[in-house]
Amino acid sequence: MQKTIIESKNAPAAIGPYSQAVKVGDLVFLSGQIPLDPVTMTMVEGDIVAQAHQVFKNLVAVAEAAGGSLDNCVKVHVFLTDLGNFAKVNEVMQQYFNAPYPARAAIGVAALPRGAGVEVDAIMAL
Repeated sequence: MQKTIIESKNAPAAIGPYSQAVKVGDLVFLSGQIPLDPVTMTMVEGDIVAQAHQVFKNLVAVAEAAGGSLDNCVKVHVFLTDLGNFAKVNEVMQQYFNAPYPARAAIGVAALPRGAGVEVDAIMAL
């Protein structure tokens, strides 16, 4: 099995021992993105809508670095510290994905890195 590591300077650098994405065959596994500004490596200010926009912008950058787009995603995981934000994150997600949408899970969690309210990872098929 050959793994290709995917990196984008337009997305935040990994804040731990992982890669932004790994390509194996025609599949690309995009690591979870939190609302970090890729230039300052600080959390974006604002509500869950602002956080979600930054998360999806980060995912777009990594997907493009892998030679695809979010429309190539076949599975998405959304992690929320407050499931009350489910509808707002759905509204933001619709601005970054086109139908037919990928399979998805939305999971409520107690906490996320750096106090984020949302994190999203994905699997992309090229």
